[in-house]
Amino acid sequence: MTRSYPRTAIIDIGSNSVRLVVYQGHPRVPAALFNEKVMAGLGRSLSATGAIDAGAMALATGALARFAAVAREMEAKTRTVATAAVRDASNGRDLIAAAADLGLTVELLSGEQEATAAGMGVLSAIPEADGIVGDLGGGSLELVRVVAGTVTDRISFPLGVLRIAALREQRGSGFDRQVTRMIREAGWTGRGRGLPLYMVGGSWRALARLDMSLTHYPLPIIHGYALAPETVGRLGRSIAHLSRQRLRAVPGMSASRAAALGDATALLGVVMRELGSSEGVASTFGLREGLLYAALDAKTRALDPLIVGAREEGRLLGRFPEHGDLLATWIAPLFADETPHLARLRHAACLLADVGWHANPEFRDERGFEIALHGNWVGIDAAERAMLAQALHTSFGGATTPHPLLLGLATGAQLAAAITWGLAMRFGQRFSAGLAGPLQRGALTVTPRDLTLTLSRADAPLYAEMVERRHAALATAMKRKPACAIQPD
Repeated sequence: MTRSYPRTAIIDIGSNSVRLVVYQGHPRVPAALFNEKVMAGLGRSLSATGAIDAGAMALATGALARFAAVAREMEAKTRTVATAAVRDASNGRDLIAAAADLGLTVELLSGEQEATAAGMGVLSAIPEADGIVGDLGGGSLELVRVVAGTVTDRISFPLGVLRIAALREQRGSGFDRQVTRMIREAGWTGRGRGLPLYMVGGSWRALARLDMSLTHYPLPIIHGYALAPETVGRLGRSIAHLSRQRLRAVPGMSASRAAALGDATALLGVVMRELGSSEGVASTFGLREGLLYAALDAKTRALDPLIVGAREEGRLLGRFPEHGDLLATWIAPLFADETPHLARLRHAACLLADVGWHANPEFRDERGFEIALHGNWVGIDAAERAMLAQALHTSFGGATTPHPLLLGLATGAQLAAAITWGLAMRFGQRFSAGLAGPLQRGALTVTPRDLTLTLSRADAPLYAEMVERRHAALATAMKRKPACAIQPD
């Protein structure tokens, strides 16, 4: 079954960059079909002149012309928004007028709207988020309280990364006191005590990249990466002694992000201290994703982003779209004692159980492993990615021992559970040949002694030598004996 989703584009005129992202896919977790930015630096001159300088204006206008043309060519429904720099600049309206000449209607977001969108973006990726969202842009810092799937309090401060350098130069050691005073006067001191600060914005994501590089973290995925307060302090001290060349050597670190890293880290340290944050958690979802999420109906918003994403990936890369859900139901009786949390993850693994089918047969286990570990999933942490990867690796015929690359991400017990999932998936795939009927008619049961497959007499021929071997491998892993029961006519 094929399905076509319309394309949606967002042009985001930020204080640091102007960006076009074109999305396509299931509305709950649409994939970025195209993503391009121009570092126009609209907010760079605001502290000194209060206006966008001519060079930045020209860069932004050129970017908007290209982005409008690309969006038209892609037949994407386009929404254009502008944030702090355009909002605060004396000549911000000139850029809005230039965009209008290109056929773009610009929504000038207020600080509150910007904060709300950032909070909604984090909730779209981390539905259970409970803490403070900090969105550091070029011209402003938004703080947003998120809890129970909703955005509550929010506030915007003129503390964008393009303004911090001037403030630090003017204030010196007084910069900390100034930021502290702003937060306290706004009534936000201690508002995040013991809770995470969800870090949105390229500059704070760059800090996570740096820590991953310095610590040789085995999973190069920013989303969900956590920084303890003491780690932020250590990084702040280290950055002053790292050369520009060393910073640029960090994978994914741009020159502009490297240049602003010290300022962004200084601000993060003060914000986390004043809020009382337990840790900083990087989020790659922010304003743009929040705008999309806010436009969804309540039923679509409530969908699990991991399950939706895995189902879509299975639909695109597998042979039989319904197979993953059926496989999850078929093996579920073997894991009745598992928590709902693990059942959810096992379901996602089953939805991905056929994604390696088109790969070279010698490398299907590697394809499944890579898709599970490095896929663009949200609603999942590093240990859960590792469990998905282990399950897929085993299911596609890889080793039935923990993969060495995963040992630094998940516990031995977690990987052992995932191996058993993988063996169960492998058994189900072989028995059913990937088809719906055998899974719907056959049933698995488990007792303290046996792992039994019950079949009708008509389906008895399906239980041949290769299926018996897969059955035995699973039963052995579960410390049971394999058994096959044929129902009488």
